[in-house]
Amino acid sequence: MKGLDRKKLRLAVIPLVIAFFSVFVLAGVASSPRFHADTIAALDEKQTTVLELTAASTAASAAITLLPGDTATPIAEKLADLSTGFLLVLCAIYLEKYLLTITGMVTFDFLIPAACILYLAHLFGGWEVPRVLARKLVIFGLAIVLVIPAGVKVSDLIEDTCRASIDAAVESAKESAGEVEDSSGQLAEETEEGFLEGLLSKLTDGIAAIGSGVSEKVGETVNRLVEALAIMLVTACVIPILVLLFFIWLIKTLFSVDLSGASAGAYHTLRGKKSDAAQSEQP
Repeated sequence: MKGLDRKKLRLAVIPLVIAFFSVFVLAGVASSPRFHADTIAALDEKQTTVLELTAASTAASAAITLLPGDTATPIAEKLADLSTGFLLVLCAIYLEKYLLTITGMVTFDFLIPAACILYLAHLFGGWEVPRVLARKLVIFGLAIVLVIPAGVKVSDLIEDTCRASIDAAVESAKESAGEVEDSSGQLAEETEEGFLEGLLSKLTDGIAAIGSGVSEKVGETVNRLVEALAIMLVTACVIPILVLLFFIWLIKTLFSVDLSGASAGAYHTLRGKKSDAAQSEQP
């Protein structure tokens, strides 16, 4: 019996060392921005891209409102809606940047030490449930630490493939804003000349021609911005969720454990021990 207790004491040193190393070493490293420098740089690049797209969309929407009449109002409203979508993507990027360091702190400051305590309870109490929970806590902690870097890597692969489309959307929005401003100025000059010279038919034809050219250019810009927004929504919002679901599926596949079965086994074991003790007490 004493030999068994000494063996348990020697085994108990391992989770204590792991908990100490996790809290005082790994927690500081995993929550440090330097450790995640590459991932943060990739998220900063995404943030810059979203801000450029938002600025281009807003500038194009503001420029369209300079055109006379209500013809371009629906286009301006559509561009304003796109700005709201880009804001959603920006919030998702900020959330990923914050969670990147928070998940490391939570895992190595709380989850790993808690798993070590549960393992000690299993070691000295003989219960199966704490051992199962300890393993699940460790796996869950490592999964949430890895999910954001893995999601960013996958997003970068997709975004690199679609980089030309995003850059084209920004350039198209800037060109459209400049053309709309030039067109509005030209319309103002033609309006003034029309009143001075009385050339009403010429003025109407000029406005229609300019408006038609601007509408085609702005329509192309809206299509490019919608495509860019779709790409950013996929890379910043959908991919991290899919990566998290993949991790959950992988964990369930590789480490699936039925807690109810473990609880039932522990219950029957404890009940058997009590029954044996009661029989030994009988004369």
